[in-house]
Amino acid sequence: MEKLKIDQAIGMLRLQEKMNSTVNPDWLHAGYPFLRAVVIEAAEALEHYGWKWWKNQSADLAQVQIELIDILHFMLSASIIDAQGNIEEAAKAIAWQSDPELDEIQFDGKTYSLKEENIRFLLELMAGLAVSRRSSYALLEASFRACDMDWNIAITQYTSKNVLNIFRQANGYKEGTYIKEWNGKEDNVHLVDIVTALDSKKSSFSEDLYLKLESAYQTIKSQALSK
Repeated sequence: MEKLKIDQAIGMLRLQEKMNSTVNPDWLHAGYPFLRAVVIEAAEALEHYGWKWWKNQSADLAQVQIELIDILHFMLSASIIDAQGNIEEAAKAIAWQSDPELDEIQFDGKTYSLKEENIRFLLELMAGLAVSRRSSYALLEASFRACDMDWNIAITQYTSKNVLNIFRQANGYKEGTYIKEWNGKEDNVHLVDIVTALDSKKSSFSEDLYLKLESAYQTIKSQALSK
C-alpha cells in the first residue's frame, strides 16, 4: 500500500466539507460527536465480519469495507474540526499520519502490532481510540490492508458514496421527497454500475459521477410522474 498523498487528502476533505455543509451549514460549530460515530461503525463492521464464538458466522468482507469507508467519512470530519476548518492543514496532518509501514501503535501505555493483529482486533482498537476521542489513520490503513483494500480503492469507494450522499441531499433526501428505489433497485446498487463505467482515476471523476446520477434520476422522476 502506498502512503496517502496530500492532494488525495485534500480531495476527500473538500468533498466531506461539502457534504457536511449540505446537511448543516454551521456543522463546524454544531458539536457533532464524529468519533462517537466511529465507535458505532467499528462495532457494525465487527458484526459483519463475525465475532461470536457461540454461533456459526460467515465474514461479509464487502460490508466490512463499506463500514470502513463510513469510518473514513467521520474521521475526515473530525480532522477538519481539529484544523478549525482549514482543509490544507487537515490534509497535511492526515498525510503525516499516513504510514503503511508502521508496525506498532501505542494505546494507553500498551504497544500493539498493526501487522500481526487480525481485523477483529484492529476494529476493537479503533473503537477504543474513538471512545477516548482519538483516531489513527495508520490504524485505518492497517484495517484497509486486512480487508484487501488500499488508498486507491478506498478513495474510489469514498468518493462514490459521498457524491451519492450529496446528490441525495440536493434532491430532497432530508425532506423525504427523494426516490431511493430506481427500477426496483436501491440507488446505491445503480451507483456501483455507474462507477464501473467511469474512470475513477480522472480528476473529474466526482463531477462525472454526479452528472451520470443526475441523468439517471431524471429518467426515474419522469417515470414516477407518468404513473
